[in-house]
Amino acid sequence: MTELSYAAGETTTPLLDETIGANLARTVARWPDREALVEVATGRRWTWRELDEVVDAAARGLIARGIAAGDRIGMWAPNCAEWTIVQLASARAGAILVNVNPSYRTHELAYAVNQSGLRLMIAATNFKTSDYRGMLEQVRSEGQVPGLEDVLFCDTEDWTDLLAAGTTLPEEALTEREAQLAPGDPINIQYTSGTTGRPKGATLSHRNILNNGFFVTELIDFSEIDRLCIPVPFYHCFGMVMANLGCVTHGATMVIPAAGFDPVSTLRAIQDERCTGVYGVPTMFIAMQSAPEFADHDVSSLRTGIMAGSICPVEVMKRCIDDMHMAEVGIAYGMTETSPVSCQTRPDDDLERRTATIGRAAPHVEIKVVDPVTGEPVPRGEAGEFCTRGYSVMLGYWEDEARTAEAIDADGWMHTGDLAVMREDGYCTIVGRIKDMVIRGGENIYPREIEEFLYAHPDIEDVQVIGVPDERYGEELCAWIRLRPGAAPLDAAAVRAYAEGRLAHYKIPRYVLLVEEFPMTVTGKIRKVEMRERSTELLGLG
Repeated sequence: MTELSYAAGETTTPLLDETIGANLARTVARWPDREALVEVATGRRWTWRELDEVVDAAARGLIARGIAAGDRIGMWAPNCAEWTIVQLASARAGAILVNVNPSYRTHELAYAVNQSGLRLMIAATNFKTSDYRGMLEQVRSEGQVPGLEDVLFCDTEDWTDLLAAGTTLPEEALTEREAQLAPGDPINIQYTSGTTGRPKGATLSHRNILNNGFFVTELIDFSEIDRLCIPVPFYHCFGMVMANLGCVTHGATMVIPAAGFDPVSTLRAIQDERCTGVYGVPTMFIAMQSAPEFADHDVSSLRTGIMAGSICPVEVMKRCIDDMHMAEVGIAYGMTETSPVSCQTRPDDDLERRTATIGRAAPHVEIKVVDPVTGEPVPRGEAGEFCTRGYSVMLGYWEDEARTAEAIDADGWMHTGDLAVMREDGYCTIVGRIKDMVIRGGENIYPREIEEFLYAHPDIEDVQVIGVPDERYGEELCAWIRLRPGAAPLDAAAVRAYAEGRLAHYKIPRYVLLVEEFPMTVTGKIRKVEMRERSTELLGLG
């Protein structure tokens, strides 16, 4: 009889039953003089003792600023040392950190601030084309964010003032605050786009993300002697959980190569800081390996890392092992709602498992593949919806019980919406998506959010957004648009101009096709599969 598609990860190593602050304290006590954090661009460095001191000051500064346990504070900045410090300080103060995507524009910013009930925003002044100060001034002056009481910029004197404010508090204030906190308390909200167009705030606890960071790095044999290069963004679980908390739980060194991903800066950081691991989505590894300067950098210190976001091409994995010395590199799969990792390969897995699968069940995590209609597990080898259960499943969507109930069933299983196959060996592959999510360069994009935004354009009567193949990013966005009668024709440049400054750059469609109608089923449903096929042909992307 064929085995059913169910598996559970190993439980030999127990779960961490503590807060992030308590875990940090244990690491500091154990390795006070080992290097904890390096910001390459500025040359700043902290030992674990020094990092603990600045985190303590920032946590006390938050309390002095009136932040209570459970209050929401936002972090809106590219990767920087202050991001990591705020992450740890907010956890010690019991504030819920809201990750604000650095690519957000005013439309998305106002929604995240209001939906989460943000009291304080900590932001960079600017980065690349993003004027964070200007956008915050705009939404505040226009009354779009009435609940946002306070803003401070982490690259100005505001940051010094925050740290100084903590000195006005007795030391006992933070000690007393931390004593009130529990591992199951919510500590983080991360927004993930919804199919209805409204982003959902996945709410994660100390237990969720501390353990996920710990076990992801356990499975790549991390210890206090490791040094991790982190080019992936902190606003995402990949950076703040799998990287930062993975290092905190093992006493490993966090190395920030640059504010945003740059292949040469990453290679230079690996070389100069003698990093033993590096994280990235496949496109990042491709960019590093393809850089003309690749051969000029000594990356022989590497032994491991994590690749996630999409399936790794075989040739890219071969070069990771042969040219980047990452013989123990792992593949991980997950979603924000599961803290994020549910499946991961192991260091001794062969090339086929690391390129054809997403790994097997992570420690203390159950997985199953079910019939999307009946909810019953399918036989191994058959496709169905990937579901997961365990410590890693989020507390729920922030103040959205209805959509939480849609995602997490009565038995605690998170329904991912991904179509997967569990092989006889327990390793899984992702074969599609039940809904129409597009993955562009590791960024999950839900077309409905973009469609609802474009509906507001005065010349657009109807719009459907799909993913089409792209050699660089895996997928790109294509918008099928029906214009209102008498409207002037639109092209991709006009759509881009309308969206710039209001939508993150990766959500702006690269292609625009003007159509009279959409392919429909007999019951009136849009046939997006047919739209993808026709778009691929029309645009010559096959």
